[in-house]
Amino acid sequence: MTFHPPHRICVAGASGRMGQMLIEAIRAADDCVLSGALDMAGSTAIGTDACAFMGHSSGVSITADLRAGLQGSDVLIDFTRPEGTLAHLQSCSALGINLVIGTTGFSEQQKDAVRAAAEGIAIVMAPNMSVGVNVTLMLLQMAARALSTGFDIEIVEAHHRHKVDAPSGTALKMGEVIAAALGRELKHCAVYDRQGVTGERDPSSIGFASIRGGDIVGDHTVLFAGTGERIEITHKSSSRATYAQGSLRAARFLAGRKDGLFDMFDVLGLGRADATSLA
Repeated sequence: MTFHPPHRICVAGASGRMGQMLIEAIRAADDCVLSGALDMAGSTAIGTDACAFMGHSSGVSITADLRAGLQGSDVLIDFTRPEGTLAHLQSCSALGINLVIGTTGFSEQQKDAVRAAAEGIAIVMAPNMSVGVNVTLMLLQMAARALSTGFDIEIVEAHHRHKVDAPSGTALKMGEVIAAALGRELKHCAVYDRQGVTGERDPSSIGFASIRGGDIVGDHTVLFAGTGERIEITHKSSSRATYAQGSLRAARFLAGRKDGLFDMFDVLGLGRADATSLA
C-alpha cells in the first residue's frame, strides 16, 4: 500500500470565524495536518495555540511572522482581506508554497499581482469555495442562455453585518457568468445603485442589491423576471463549513502542481464557465 504524506496546510486569519472553521476541518480530515497559523500583528491570539478555541493543543502557535508561520507548509489557505492576501502572496512566492485564495474585494491591479504570482506557484482563487455555489454558477449560465430575451435579471445577496465589501464576490461572479453567457461584459451592464427617479429599467442591465445584517452566512438569489412568469435560482449557506470543505478540496487539487491559476470549476471538474475572472 502506497503511503501518501498528509497535506500540510497553513491557515491565514487563524483567530477569525473562517480561520477557526478551517482549522476544525483540517483537524477532522484524515489526510490533512495543520502546519501553521497566521494572524495580524497585535492580535490577542498571537502566541496562543491555534486549536485552543477547541480545547485542544496542536503544537502550532499563531504568529504574525509570515516566514516562520509558513515554514514547512505545502499550501496556505487565505480568507482575509486583499492587502493581507497580497502580503501572504509575496511570502508564498518566495518560499514556493501554493495558495488557496477565498478573499474577495480585489482591485484589477491586485488581481494582476495574483496572475503574475501564478507563474511561479500554483493558486486556486475563487470568490466562493462552496461546491453548491459553483454548481449554481453552472445552472445560471444555462438559464441565462435560455432566457436571453424578455427577462430582466437581478441579483440579491445577503451577508452578516461584519462583511466589508459589497456586492459580495460571489454575487459579482454570478453576474460575470450571466453576462458572458449573454455575450456581454459585466462592467458595461451592471447597475449597483438605484435611488430617486431612475427612469425605466434598461433591459440589458444586470442589477445588484446587497443586504447586511445579523449573522447571515451568505444568501444569493438570481431573479429572471419575465412577463407573466419569473424564475429564481437561490443558494443559501447556513454554515461556513461548506467553504472550509471546498477549500480543503482545493488544497488537495494543488498537491504536486508547481504553477498555474485555477478556480473551483477546475477543482470540481465542472469544466469551464464562460467567465473565469478572479474574485
